[in-house]
Amino acid sequence: MAKTNKTKGFEKLADPEKYLVAGPGGATHQTADAAQASLTTNQGVIVADNQNALKSGGRGPSLLEDFASREKITHFDHERIPERIVHARGSGAHGYFEVTNPIPHLTRASFLAEKGKKTEVFARFSTVAGGAGAGDMPRDVRGFAVKFYTDEGNFDLVGNNIPVFFIQDAIKFPDLVPSVKMEPDRGYPQDATAHDTFWDFISLLPESMNMVLWIMSDRTIPRSLRMMEGFGIHTFRLVNADGKSTFVKFHWRPTIGSASVIWDEAVKINGADPDFHRRDLHEAIAKGAFPEWEFGVQAFDEEQAASFDFDILDATKIIPEEVIPIEVVGRMVLDRNPVNFFAETEQAAFHPGHVVPGIDFTSDPLLQGRLFSYTDTQISRLGGANFHELPINRPRCPMRNLQRDGMRRMDVNPGRVAYEPNSLDPSGPRENPKRGFRTFAAQEGEGETGQKLRLRPESFADHYSQARQFYRSMSAPEQRHIQNAFAFELSKVETPVIRSRVLGHLALVEEALAHAVETAIGMEGQRAEITPYQAPIDLEPSPALSLVGKAKPTLKGRKVGALVTDGADGDRLEALRDALEKEGAELAIVAPKIGGVDLKSGKHLVADMALSGAPSVFFDAVAIFASAEGIKPLLKNSAAIDWVRDAFGHLKVIGHSSSAQPLFGKAGIADDLDEGVIELDARSSVGQYIEAAKRQRVWDREARVSESDA
Repeated sequence: MAKTNKTKGFEKLADPEKYLVAGPGGATHQTADAAQASLTTNQGVIVADNQNALKSGGRGPSLLEDFASREKITHFDHERIPERIVHARGSGAHGYFEVTNPIPHLTRASFLAEKGKKTEVFARFSTVAGGAGAGDMPRDVRGFAVKFYTDEGNFDLVGNNIPVFFIQDAIKFPDLVPSVKMEPDRGYPQDATAHDTFWDFISLLPESMNMVLWIMSDRTIPRSLRMMEGFGIHTFRLVNADGKSTFVKFHWRPTIGSASVIWDEAVKINGADPDFHRRDLHEAIAKGAFPEWEFGVQAFDEEQAASFDFDILDATKIIPEEVIPIEVVGRMVLDRNPVNFFAETEQAAFHPGHVVPGIDFTSDPLLQGRLFSYTDTQISRLGGANFHELPINRPRCPMRNLQRDGMRRMDVNPGRVAYEPNSLDPSGPRENPKRGFRTFAAQEGEGETGQKLRLRPESFADHYSQARQFYRSMSAPEQRHIQNAFAFELSKVETPVIRSRVLGHLALVEEALAHAVETAIGMEGQRAEITPYQAPIDLEPSPALSLVGKAKPTLKGRKVGALVTDGADGDRLEALRDALEKEGAELAIVAPKIGGVDLKSGKHLVADMALSGAPSVFFDAVAIFASAEGIKPLLKNSAAIDWVRDAFGHLKVIGHSSSAQPLFGKAGIADDLDEGVIELDARSSVGQYIEAAKRQRVWDREARVSESDA
């Protein structure tokens, strides 16, 4: 016990480095000396006592005049602000953008005009549908927003990891988002599109079909934020110093390659570690494995734009890379984690209207709506959307619409529908062409394009051709995943007519897809007949759309899990570690217990993770190093059996020592082993394992695994 000096009812500890003074109530006072900063209020007033409120006498009531206590409690009461309506769950990082191939011939933007020029950036990656407390691994579009702090002002590139969008006109955004959110009468499901309201809305909106194919693909369950592509979505303009305008699409490409998990992995990762993506990004930056993306543009002129069989102002369409190649302009490196999540990541406000000279907008109707919405959204996060319901503001005539929720909501609206069109609320409010307000069609320029009109151009009418192109561009495994994703989502839809409408749309996209989905959910012969406004056409497949097809063999940035038992051969383990490190991959040691294992050599091996907390879904490939004695306890361990069974079912490459062979039998896969299961006892087998693991997954295994599951 430390020596003390009694001083007027307090005890001063003898340790001078702690400057601690214990009060009679047990509170600990840490007092500053000349070398330490003094604690102050937010107004800079030095605080003498941060442990006790001001009272009238030692046992009397607290006094209202105690400004330090009131300020502290008031700040605490207001520490949380409303989360974003969409993209609430986000992770961010600081870094820089460096020009590698300047494009002054396209734009006067200074941050793109000089080779080697660096610009500070802040990037935020996010899910769309779930709240701030949702998990990282739902099937969902991912936000990909980058703020460039240029020397001419801030430029915000606010995009997604998918280059197309659900809707063509921003007026439908307030219908889209409520349809995908929790249903208003029941408050679920959280962060999921597998429910009636979403598919009801989508099945009534043919323009969404291309996006639906993208979201049902593996792109919506990425392996890592570091392995996502990013897109600006809209067609923008670049304007050079001579005033010449060029259309442009923006692209981000991760230098370590794109990768996704498969659905069963996503489900298990979300259960085992809902912060998987956030943790992965933070830890990669913390250890110096800085995420990096190439930034590129698809640039084209008016003549090229007119030659396309779709409208460049239609955000539901892409320009295939085979038509307009991507020109790499620079690279973004994220090298610094936020030091305060709320102050930086949560309060970051992005806006597609934040541009700099040399970057301009087009008349894309979805972009035009975003130019208003983002500012309004930031304001609403500090106030409320329902000021019109206050008595002084409330209309005296009937007010009927489908807008719901928000701060200080006063109306209690029954029912599950908060969007339009819908078929779940046939008696709900609808537009009225005869009595509704119509804007005067003023002539603003030459021809019809100068009038103020509410219409969709004929050039926006093809809703299925690119969806068909996307599906036909996928590899066989990716097509199976799309089929399975539709089957899973529609199995959650309760209303049969909604399922029928979706099947009708899928038949227009691809008959084989529709047949596979209706067979999987048991609705053969029940698809609705959908008459498209414009019949789809067969476009040439675009190999660049397939993640599997364009994936380059690599292990860079990947993590391999090695399950190791007592008595294992450490030499073989180290040989694998060395080979992985040369490929830019990381080896994580998983032991039956967190205390580690004793190797055959007698050396103690420290574990990175315990088996109970490290399922194989955490890793891109796995290996098992076991002795004849060490494997025996694992044969009775359900976590070990699942570890192997899941790795095999998730199509991962599995290395193993010969003593680990019995574990395959316990996992029920001994008769199905293939070239992706490699014995590592021979020296040459490590190289074989590396080459197999660089291909990411053993896709030929999937059909067999699916059949056995069925």
